[in-house]
Amino acid sequence: MIKVIVIYSIGEFSKKLGVSIQTLRNWDKEGKLKPIKLKSGHRRYTDEHFVIASNLLHKPLPRRTIIYARVSSNKQKKELEHQIESLKQFCIARGIVVDEILSDIGSALNYNRPKFQKLFDLILSNQVERVIIAYKDRFVRFGYDFFESICKRYNVEIIVMNNAEDKTYEQEMVEDLMTIIHVFSARLYGSRSYKQKKLKKVAKEVLEREIQEE
Repeated sequence: MIKVIVIYSIGEFSKKLGVSIQTLRNWDKEGKLKPIKLKSGHRRYTDEHFVIASNLLHKPLPRRTIIYARVSSNKQKKELEHQIESLKQFCIARGIVVDEILSDIGSALNYNRPKFQKLFDLILSNQVERVIIAYKDRFVRFGYDFFESICKRYNVEIIVMNNAEDKTYEQEMVEDLMTIIHVFSARLYGSRSYKQKKLKKVAKEVLEREIQEE
């Protein structure tokens, strides 16, 4: 799992933490908070430094309310905008103040989504109070209960705007299932075999027929 790391200059980090630049320099000299040192001599900080620094200040980390939105492809950018706007209006109607909006374009089967990873980094560092999503499958396609259990362990509430599946996401479900079939059929028969191609074709026809008949 690729981890996305945000890098802060000493000035940016001092504002984020609420201390002076000189305080950060003093902590560095005293060995309390050792930043990343560039060849130029400049100091750089990460969110991990932020957690350590907050402990030095005996300052509880701010807990945020975060909207998380996702679509599977660039063709759905308009849908992503609509999804975010709907979530914002949902929060306004319930008096929920949103601190940050995170969004990804990528498959729900892919847990390497940059903003999805950022969200869980924040959760694991105890900086999230609640996460608001449109549908469960906007979060993950499979294993939602597992991720929900992690959130509960860190006292994070997940609010799902719509509990029923939206018909517009059914084609995306077909694409995700076809991805799974492709991986397993390739392992069984080889990625270029006749049997693999036939299995994929039949599976796609069955899935699309099921959607049309509902």
